[in-house]
Amino acid sequence: MSDIVIRTLSAADRSERGRFVDIGRQFSRAVAHYVPQLRSEQMELLDPRRNPFFDHAEVQLFAAYRDDKPVGRISAHIDRLALAMPAEQGMGPGTGNFGYFDAADAEVAQRLLARAEEWLRGAGMTRALGPISLSVWEEPGLLTAGHDHAPTMMMGHHPAHYRGWIEAADYHAAKTLLTYELDITVPFPPLIQRIITSGERNSRITIREAGVDDYAGDVRIILAILNDAWSDNWGFIPFTDREIDYAARKLKPVINPELVRIAELEGKPVAFMLTLPDMNEVLSRIDGRLLPLGWLHVMRWLRNPKARTMRVPLMGVLKEHQNSRLASQLAFMMIEYIRRDAVAKFGATRGEIGWILDDNQGMVAIADALNTKVNREYRIYQKAL
Repeated sequence: MSDIVIRTLSAADRSERGRFVDIGRQFSRAVAHYVPQLRSEQMELLDPRRNPFFDHAEVQLFAAYRDDKPVGRISAHIDRLALAMPAEQGMGPGTGNFGYFDAADAEVAQRLLARAEEWLRGAGMTRALGPISLSVWEEPGLLTAGHDHAPTMMMGHHPAHYRGWIEAADYHAAKTLLTYELDITVPFPPLIQRIITSGERNSRITIREAGVDDYAGDVRIILAILNDAWSDNWGFIPFTDREIDYAARKLKPVINPELVRIAELEGKPVAFMLTLPDMNEVLSRIDGRLLPLGWLHVMRWLRNPKARTMRVPLMGVLKEHQNSRLASQLAFMMIEYIRRDAVAKFGATRGEIGWILDDNQGMVAIADALNTKVNREYRIYQKAL
């Protein structure tokens, strides 16, 4: 077999960044149920001038070649904000990451992982954690269950055999992330309905749509709650001000006020729920290409985003109210109000909640109470360097 050559690529160089993105797209097209994403979006996420993740991270891209043909890729990166987090929360001092992992065979996989580890070790890291592409807020984890159906938007989708190749390189599970699906055309169980009715009788509680009068202000409220609510969670890294502004701009085209709720207690925002119509349903029809006519399909969909599936990527309650009856009550109220609008106004029939840490007892309990089922599992791996 011909020698494998690992080449370094620069994210700052548009041509090299494009090469890295296109290698990934080549591999993705061969995976059953994969939904092609917009190339322009993939390019932007890796652009140091546009993605504020690069404000606090160093990133190195690698591509593998055999006979001058691309046979794989991987990223290695060090997030300085992650290094500053407590080690017991999953990141911490000495922890670097790998991501964007694709390989044609086991030999290529081992060479790529070894090269990423070498780069991390050379930068003083003592532990590799991944795949995380690039941030834990973007695409964390390797798909290890749920390969038989398409992913919802902003969720990764990987071949089943990648798991064996990563584990063969002495990586061990660090954390499991779950997504849950449910039929949203069916009313929730009577107990949940009684909890919601009780909340509606409480004059201290207000559940309002977000982004109606002050979109930017509500985004900041949501991310402030998120930074507080998730701050003790495994893998948490706080959003910076630039990342908040960036997220607000990127999400605005797919934000619908009826699908986002902020819960207030005596006028103070204390919880939120963000729901997105699954844009993958339109991307699957245009093969991830805006040209020649893909843009027209996307624009039509954005104006009237009918979607079978709604995804709940984020929700949270301020820490001061967590582990209380109020926290679950607010969650059930927001879920029910969004469920009604998702069915009536957007034609949705299915919901997906996640990702959720498998040991997040509060969120798992809420998912179980709603008669959901786990439909996808992602695993983040670690290795001492």
